Amino acid sequence: MAHINEAGVKKINEICDRYIGEKTPLMMILSDIQNEYGYIPLEVQQIVSKKTGISVAEIYGVVTFYSFFSLEPKGKYVIGCCLGTACYVKGAQQIIDKFSEILGIKPGQTTADGLFTIDALRCIGACGIAPAVTINGKVYPKMTVDAVSGVVEEYLAKEGK
Repeated sequence: MAHINEAGVKKINEICDRYIGEKTPLMMILSDIQNEYGYIPLEVQQIVSKKTGISVAEIYGVVTFYSFFSLEPKGKYVIGCCLGTACYVKGAQQIIDKFSEILGIKPGQTTADGLFTIDALRCIGACGIAPAVTINGKVYPKMTVDAVSGVVEEYLAKEGK
């Protein structure tokens, strides 16, 4: 999406138009754009600014403050490793380290083939099943370091790899 075509600009403007009557539309607009494209680069923020009159600085501040927004494209499979207190004390750091080791990327990065992104998350509200990992919304409860390679293999198999 580095250079947005006319159809992309039109779609972003349509998203902005959905919330014309709202007093504080920014979060809803950004959420819809994130859901549509997977990330919100500066070029898109400029389009939103022009359409809404909200400064690019304010939009950028919101995009960078909330962890569920991204400035960069994410992988097809987003691995969310909870590092909240309950998960952390039950070994979540070792789990995220194992995903990093297997995939060759650090949290916040995406594999070169665009398949996987690792996100370090703060509490996801799954303390009773800690440590918890999510992949595109699917929850893996009571995750162990030994189970990580099997989970990665599961998704590689879906891709025929």
